[in-house]
Amino acid sequence: MNILDKIVADKRQEVDLKKSLVPVSQLERSVLFERKTTSLAHKLRNSSSGIIAEHKRRSPSKSTINQNLNVQDVAKGYEHAGVCGMSVLTDLKYFGGALDDLILARASCNLPLLRKEFIIDEYQILEAKASGADVILLIAAILTREEIKQYSEFAKSLQLDVLLEVHNEEELDKSIMPSLDMLGVNNRNLKTFEVSLDISKKLSEMIPNEFVKVSESGISNIKAIKELRPFGFQGFLIGENFMKTDNPGKSAMEFINQLNK
Repeated sequence: MNILDKIVADKRQEVDLKKSLVPVSQLERSVLFERKTTSLAHKLRNSSSGIIAEHKRRSPSKSTINQNLNVQDVAKGYEHAGVCGMSVLTDLKYFGGALDDLILARASCNLPLLRKEFIIDEYQILEAKASGADVILLIAAILTREEIKQYSEFAKSLQLDVLLEVHNEEELDKSIMPSLDMLGVNNRNLKTFEVSLDISKKLSEMIPNEFVKVSESGISNIKAIKELRPFGFQGFLIGENFMKTDNPGKSAMEFINQLNK
């Protein structure tokens, strides 16, 4: 059983428990449920940097990244830095995140917020909407084509953008459909955790232009972005690079200033 299978098995139990504790009607009554969402895809198309900055305390591959920061400061710092959007990890067991992080980030900034989660149930999409998200992530490696269609259409009905993540050609082939806004290529092999930008380069030509292309993982310097832009990438998800510093907002600002030189 690889790490992804393990995460998904735990996630199923977690979602079943949450469903028994918080009914859908309660999520739909959330103050944030009625909020007008902001399109990350639209912002990326019109941005000079394309940076989506992440809030991430730890990960299975890196253990602790940064446990000392509060999410409000990170969100304000990222907004001040001029990033396009913020990704908030909400998985507790493997990444040390929580839905509360999303709610606190929403209260602290006006950036489009991506709920970074292992979505295996429509219930989690309702949670995302009720917690102030603008975008959800769907991971092709853990979903069938039917599930991708069902979840992405459901997200669109809630005015949420959809970022679909792929790792290889096979996942991309089953995933291309009109209910997606962005196609993300994860440069990290989730089975081996090795990272290579070649994955983004190779898959870029197979992604139709109506989708915003996003490159994820292993983007830690300006060179990587400059290398990927000619392949049509407009979004760049940066996680550990900013979070491993004492001031993620400041390091994001320095990064963007350098990128725009």
